[in-house]
Amino acid sequence: MKRKGVNYDVGRVMMGEHWRPAFDPKIVHHELEIIKNDLHCNAIRICGLAIDRLITATEDALKQGLEVWLSPEMWDKSQEETLDYIVKAAAAAEKLREHWPQQLVFSVGSELTLFMQGIVEGNNFMERMGHPAFWEHIKAGVHNRPLNAFLARANEAVRQVFRGNVTYISVPLETVDWSLFDFVGVDMYREARIKDSYGDLIKRYFVHNKPVIIGEFGCCTYQGAEDAGGMGWAIVDFSTMPLQPLQLNGEYVRDEGVQARELTDVLSILDGVGVDGAFVFTFVSPTSPYNEDSRRDLDMASYSLVKSYVDKHGTTYPDMPWEPKESFKAVANYFATH
Repeated sequence: MKRKGVNYDVGRVMMGEHWRPAFDPKIVHHELEIIKNDLHCNAIRICGLAIDRLITATEDALKQGLEVWLSPEMWDKSQEETLDYIVKAAAAAEKLREHWPQQLVFSVGSELTLFMQGIVEGNNFMERMGHPAFWEHIKAGVHNRPLNAFLARANEAVRQVFRGNVTYISVPLETVDWSLFDFVGVDMYREARIKDSYGDLIKRYFVHNKPVIIGEFGCCTYQGAEDAGGMGWAIVDFSTMPLQPLQLNGEYVRDEGVQARELTDVLSILDGVGVDGAFVFTFVSPTSPYNEDSRRDLDMASYSLVKSYVDKHGTTYPDMPWEPKESFKAVANYFATH
């Protein structure tokens, strides 16, 4: 595996919720140092909404020698708004690519069927996923034509302002025209339903004769999370928002070992099938903090490699408001020895 990476969120925004409310460039700088030197990554996928944040983090990562896969993400907007935003981000990224021509890859989007208006019905992610006809339309494949029409427009517009490699990060339910892009990208979480076929599902993407990148894979931090895969977060009870603080929807057993073992197992599979790179989801999730009260321990529902604190710092890195989990050590060891 040439590219050993992790996802790094500078502030995705979903339905009014900001996933990284505070952005301190000094903290970002040190986290990027830790990602390179202690987690032993040579690549990083930087995601988020605000272009200034994306560029600040990307430039810092490039200066530190990391290869950056820049993934600007503006969710739940129209296709025209989304396209304008992507092109603005690409133009800003080109200024950095000129200085680091071999270290920057640009993504025109991620899982747009789910996160952009106009491919399937619904104004936001929850409406789209909850629409009565969603799975019927997905099984019929009616979403693929409008998706690929948008991707063709986005690819053409981005390449007019960005001269480096370009990709798209898909979700398995999408059938993408990969002839447009330099890399095949897919977010692929292992879960109970595909536990034994995970590697074979990845192999299908090699038919396009391009390097295959796993944009996201991960596991949450409780017993049973390895079976839930990309839906591990769904143990959070969102019905109390915004009147009460979030909590879990039942009793769960925190288990950092589950997350550590699952990530190591999946990395071994990805290495075995020959992917070009993989990005663990995710490094830190400040809005899902650890709590000694298990019902309020939102870190259980987090894919983060570190557990965030609300009002204290960790001990391993005393200037950081988080502490590495077992998964951090497992991924660091894997990347250092493979």
